[in-house]
Amino acid sequence: MESVSGPTVVRTASLTAVAMLAFAANSLLCRLALGQELVDAATFTSVRVVAGAVTLSLIVLFRTNSQERGRPDWRTVTTLFTYMVFFSFAYLSLSAGTGALILFGAVQLTMFVVALKGGEHFPLLSWGGLALAVAGLIYLVSPGITAPDPLGAVLMAIAGIAWGFYSLLGRGAADPLGTTARNFVYSVPLVIVVQLVFLGDFDASTYGIALAVASGAIASGCGYVIWYAALPGLTVTRAATVQLSVPVIAAFGGVLLLAEDVTLRLVLASAATLGGVAIVLAQRAAKAR
Repeated sequence: MESVSGPTVVRTASLTAVAMLAFAANSLLCRLALGQELVDAATFTSVRVVAGAVTLSLIVLFRTNSQERGRPDWRTVTTLFTYMVFFSFAYLSLSAGTGALILFGAVQLTMFVVALKGGEHFPLLSWGGLALAVAGLIYLVSPGITAPDPLGAVLMAIAGIAWGFYSLLGRGAADPLGTTARNFVYSVPLVIVVQLVFLGDFDASTYGIALAVASGAIASGCGYVIWYAALPGLTVTRAATVQLSVPVIAAFGGVLLLAEDVTLRLVLASAATLGGVAIVLAQRAAKAR
């Protein structure tokens, strides 16, 4: 039994670590491309979605247990599309770490609110964790010298809310990888419309396009494949908890790769937001046991 579980644990841990790096890489690649004006936001989004659609479709096509093509769920397609577009435009003005924290905070708070609305009971300590997380995000975006751009913060919050609903709508999918591939494919016409709307802002370099392809094909496409491979070895709470690392990885990556500053405001807001979410997740795990 030990000889089986040992390698399984190591495999799950390794896959999870790589998936978190991939998710954080999306913030870094997007900020690198847009922060240095290597490509415009609409083009980055379009290329990212197309690259992700192609990569995921090829993986689904060549896997041995490929299932029949399902019909699109336009709710999940719309939420994925909304996340992709607002994510890119938000990074026109946000640092990698700040953007990732706002995104992650909005995702988790959206899922908690839906759980509360669905009748889930939160103990007093969980309410304290929620209050701490919200306070952290409010502090992060409150006016001040080191406050992030208000428009960028709002756009990223919308992206996070969209991703939260996308995650909720996709729960229980019989074929999560195939469903994700379809959602990317059906998002392509939508991002092309956005591309046409912002055609006057078109500005793309070869390097910028390459970064968008890497974001779509590797960080998004392959990242999701790796994440789905890791999920069978994780409980729901552990899967949610491990994602606490994404904003931290993005912040450190921004410092090392993009020469971004880590402000005291970001550190304190991260501690409050991530700590508050961790408290809620710990309480939910204890309740489940």
